[in-house]
Amino acid sequence: MQIFDLTRQLIEIESVTENERDLAFFLRRHLSGLQYDVTLQEVAPDRFNVLALAGKADLIFTTHLDTVPPHLPYREDEDYIYGRGACDAKGIIAAQISAAERLRSSGESRIGLLFLVGEERNSAGALHANRNPIGSRYYVDGEPTENKLAVGSKGSLRAEITARGRAAHSAYPHMGESAILKLLDILSEIRGMDLPSDPILGQSTCNIGILEGGTRPNIIPDHARAEIMIRSVVSLEEVKRNLESLVGDRAEIRYPFEVPITMMNVLEGFETTVASFASDVPFLTNWGKPFLAGPGSILDAHTDHERIAKKELLEGVELYVRLARRLF
Repeated sequence: MQIFDLTRQLIEIESVTENERDLAFFLRRHLSGLQYDVTLQEVAPDRFNVLALAGKADLIFTTHLDTVPPHLPYREDEDYIYGRGACDAKGIIAAQISAAERLRSSGESRIGLLFLVGEERNSAGALHANRNPIGSRYYVDGEPTENKLAVGSKGSLRAEITARGRAAHSAYPHMGESAILKLLDILSEIRGMDLPSDPILGQSTCNIGILEGGTRPNIIPDHARAEIMIRSVVSLEEVKRNLESLVGDRAEIRYPFEVPITMMNVLEGFETTVASFASDVPFLTNWGKPFLAGPGSILDAHTDHERIAKKELLEGVELYVRLARRLF
C-alpha cells in the first residue's frame, strides 16, 4: 500500500539529529507533487523545517524529521515495518500525510503539515516555528502513543554534572583527587533520591545516560562528567533545587535543556494515555490547542529493533481523520 511504501522511503533517508536536510528536501518534492504550497524554514545552516499548506489551515498535523542514532536500515515482514524512525516518527509522517490526503479528497482543505528538526535533542525546529505561526486553531503532534490521545506528559530535565579533581600518578593516589570517584558518590546519592509520583502522570524517573572522565588508567582523573535525564511530575524548579542541595559544592551543574510538564487536550470517545516522554508540544504554543497522538509504541522507539505494526499504521490514519473531523 502507498503508506507502507512512503514509510519505507522515509526510513531509507538517514536523518539523525542535525542531519535532517535530505529528508526535508525529499518531503518538499513529495508534497509539492501533491499540490501543496511547501516552504522550507531554515532553522540553522542545512537544517530546515517543512511547512506544507493547501490553503488557510485551521488544523496542523506535525511531528519531527530527526531520529536518534544510529541509523538502522529498512526491512519489513508481513506484520511490521522495521528501521530507525519506523515509529519515531517516520511512520507517523506517512500516516499524517495519508490522513491529510484523505481529508482533502473529501473536500476538506483546512489542513496543513509541519515537520520539524531537532525534537530528539533540543526542539530547535519547534522553537523556530513558534516564532512564525500561521494562525491555526489546533495542532496534532505525532508521537508513538499507540493511537491514543495523551492526557499529559511529564516534565523533562537534562542535567550535566561535572566534577573536578587533581591529577597524580596512579601509584600514589593520595597525591591526587579522583574526579571520577567524587562523581560516582554523587550519582549514587542521586539514584537514592525519593522521586515523587502523581495520580495522573505517574512516577518520576531518573536515567544516567552519559558517564565519562579521565584520560589514562595510570593517571588519577582530574575531571569527570555525567548527563542525567529526569522525567518529573513536579515542577522542574523543585527538581533543580533538590539536585543542587544534594550536590552542594562537590561539582558543577548546568541544565542544557528542559521541557515543562504539559497537559494536552482530549475528546470524548477517544482512548487516552499518559506520555512519560517529552515532545515538541510545549514549544508550539502559538499554533493552537494541542493534541498528542500517533501510531506505534514508545517502547519500540530508540531501540535496535524499532518497528511499527502495519495494522497500527493504518489505524493511525483513521485516528487522524476522525480527530480532524471532530475538531472541524
